[in-house]
Amino acid sequence: MRGKKENMLRPALAGGAAGLVNGFFGGGGGMVLVPLLAGWCGLGQRKAFATSVAIILPLCGLSAIIYLFRGGVELTAALPYLLGGLIGGWIGGTIFKHINMVWLRRLFALLLLYGGVRSLFF
Repeated sequence: MRGKKENMLRPALAGGAAGLVNGFFGGGGGMVLVPLLAGWCGLGQRKAFATSVAIILPLCGLSAIIYLFRGGVELTAALPYLLGGLIGGWIGGTIFKHINMVWLRRLFALLLLYGGVRSLFF
């Protein structure tokens, strides 16, 4: 029984970190999950990216509901972004399996760097 609890600890901690980041910043839990799913949980890179999306969906939904009930969501401003995001998500999900993992990791790293620099200076 102890082994099963130990096997659940790392995924639970990874999920908790993603949920915390999602709750604080309204998103971005995938930036935490992808490295943890690949490193701690032993998933391959491609499965880590895809699994992260599956985990983040309910976390984002929960965060959105909390922000909505607290009056922090401007729905009219969000709708055009939602439409574009749905289209971009469909395109990204469709071409995901055709992208070389080296380039996918590089693009992910550039996205993280861009977000970090933007957060520090703007």
